[in-house]
Amino acid sequence: MFSFNMFEPHVGRVFQNRFSTQYRCYSVSMLAGPNDRSDVEKGGKIIMPPSALDQLSRLNITYPMLFKLTNKNSDRMTHCGVLEFVADEGICYLPHWMMQNLLLEEGGLVQVESVNLMVATYSKFQPQSPDFLDITNPKAVLENALRNFACLTTGDVIAINYNEKIYELRVMETKPDKAVSIIECDMNVDFDAPLGYKEPERHMQRPEEPTEEETDPSNYEMDIGFRAFTGSGNRLDGKKKGIEPSPAPLDPSDIKRGIPNYDFKIGRITFIRNSRQQPRKIETDDTASNFIAFSGEGQSLRKKDRKP
Repeated sequence: MFSFNMFEPHVGRVFQNRFSTQYRCYSVSMLAGPNDRSDVEKGGKIIMPPSALDQLSRLNITYPMLFKLTNKNSDRMTHCGVLEFVADEGICYLPHWMMQNLLLEEGGLVQVESVNLMVATYSKFQPQSPDFLDITNPKAVLENALRNFACLTTGDVIAINYNEKIYELRVMETKPDKAVSIIECDMNVDFDAPLGYKEPERHMQRPEEPTEEETDPSNYEMDIGFRAFTGSGNRLDGKKKGIEPSPAPLDPSDIKRGIPNYDFKIGRITFIRNSRQQPRKIETDDTASNFIAFSGEGQSLRKKDRKP
């Protein structure tokens, strides 16, 4: 009898191509060697032994290599990439912030499994200190720091180093999944209010209640508007003659509202003068009848003798 079930080999092949093993983890400061590996602390990648590279090369692993780290004792997990395969056998080296997320101590066991993650499109971070607001351009600083990371996991607290100071940021949200890859991606970044941040209080100035003297209408000063030439004048000879005092303030009853010009036409300017015409003086008939033009006599300064 022959079996025609063609799906069984594919199901078994999926489990054969999966990398899964346990290592004892240590922080990067425990890594032996003359070289300073502080660059590992600035990113989200780990150092694994050479045997892991040999085993991964035998499997059909997709690149870039991404791994899921799980602490079975605390049921905490995160995701990371791999930086190098130079660790001792049975040991892997993790950044300090990653060990804090997994609640691992030096020499603790961690489960390492290979995974495939979706490419990130959106992520939201919450700074764990208001000091992060002192950075002039936080998005540019975060973009430069994420170049050392391979993936992000919702709920992790990552650490970035800027100006010899470490800033911690919690990953509040990632799209399209809770764990995403950030290698060669176009990701939108957003920030939440820092932990412990308080907005400055705005003191609203309440208007002062007016006193009884201010509310008394008799104390109000009426604004009569602008009045030209209301000042006093001075003579050069010092005399006070001809100097009129300032005009008395207008009575509210004397102020009349202007009448609009209902015949107004666009493009035409009309000047209306409301000056009062003074009555003309009526001359008597005697002075008018006695007036003769050019009836005066002239006189010369030098008298000449006229010949008869």
